[in-house]
Amino acid sequence: MISIELLGAISLLGGLVYMAWAAINRGRMSDRTANPNDAGKRTLEPRHRALGFLSWRANWPGLVLAALGGLLLASPFL
Repeated sequence: MISIELLGAISLLGGLVYMAWAAINRGRMSDRTANPNDAGKRTLEPRHRALGFLSWRANWPGLVLAALGGLLLASPFL
């Protein structure tokens, strides 16, 4: 049988990996229509990307999974 600590560690890491994967795959990071001759304004970050990838609505499955893993890891101490 799997121990509670191992299940908590897997849940915590799974939640973190889910949130990272969701942020990476949410959209293009670079501007598709950038002019290659304009060297002063070339960047990998888009001009109008907000911090929407950190919102509760976008990351709730990963946050719930990470919180559940944290509770399972802390359960022997409670």
